[in-house]
Amino acid sequence: MALLFQQLTIRDIQLKNRIAVSPMCEYSSTDGFANDWHLVHLGSRAVGGAGLIIVEATAVSPEGRISPGDLGIWKDEHISFLQRITTFIESQGSVPAIQLAHAGRKASHHVPWKGNKSLTAEEDAWQTLAPSAVPHTAGEPLPKAMTTEDIEQLKNDFSSATKRALEAGFKVIELHAAHGYLFNEFLSSLSNFRTDEYGGSFENRIRLLLEIATDTRKIMGEALPLFVRISATDWVAGGWTGEDSVQLSNRLKEVGVDLIDCSSGGNSPDQKIPVGPMYQVSFAEKIKKETSLLTAAVGLITTAAEAENILSNGQADLIILARQFLRDPYFPLHAAKELGVDIPWPKQYDRAKR
Repeated sequence: MALLFQQLTIRDIQLKNRIAVSPMCEYSSTDGFANDWHLVHLGSRAVGGAGLIIVEATAVSPEGRISPGDLGIWKDEHISFLQRITTFIESQGSVPAIQLAHAGRKASHHVPWKGNKSLTAEEDAWQTLAPSAVPHTAGEPLPKAMTTEDIEQLKNDFSSATKRALEAGFKVIELHAAHGYLFNEFLSSLSNFRTDEYGGSFENRIRLLLEIATDTRKIMGEALPLFVRISATDWVAGGWTGEDSVQLSNRLKEVGVDLIDCSSGGNSPDQKIPVGPMYQVSFAEKIKKETSLLTAAVGLITTAAEAENILSNGQADLIILARQFLRDPYFPLHAAKELGVDIPWPKQYDRAKR
């Protein structure tokens, strides 16, 4: 059988295949609540055969939202509709996962189709937080450099969000430490100019993520998988590097992280990214080989053949697709046919299988 359709067991959770839906922001919430859009969007990918479905970056606090349209999990009232989504995902044989996030200095922006610019006071902007009072882009509002009290509140927010995620039925949790959002801002010397225990040295800059990953593992227990998405490089000279990512991954492994989701960039407007098919796969390969951790490959993977080759070459253990799943919610069903693998279709659709 093609590797893409072999099962993957991580702790006590078994994925029916190696295809995952990437956490893709839908910017379609009000006050953080999931709704019918999220149910249909995520549910259709479950019907389409994905082994793992990761709900979009979900804010652990109101100020952690990228935009007013972000999904949230900062209050108990958010749980009910998320339970509806996880129940449906599981009914299709897929595993529901959620990405917990805080946008840091990249918060308080318009949704993409309204220009992506910073909100103004008249548009109900809120104070953003960051390791240091330096904006992502010149001319944007200054973020507040987080105090010790802010950091403790952040830890509490992630712990509370983790508990709510488990109550909502999620079987995998991913911490979002990529794309220039808060954890990434602490990791990178391009955005972290602190002089306390959370800044300066490599050990200090990784401290916050390690502390929250440790807390998250304790709350989750030993049965469920914990992922971390990282930006494996800043794509800027003097910034975060692939070697830094290997060191961080080894430390995350020590505190109970099971898989590194290997993306890149997003923390600096000076980045120079050589975008092309599978352009980030080498990061997953490097971390997998140098840490023995499971890794996920992401980034312009668009065909069954590409995904199968990544697995057969030992470059990653899981393939996480984003835009391709927007184009084709049933990608796994079509990929199986292309690779000559007979997999079950939903009984409601079985008449169209042949």
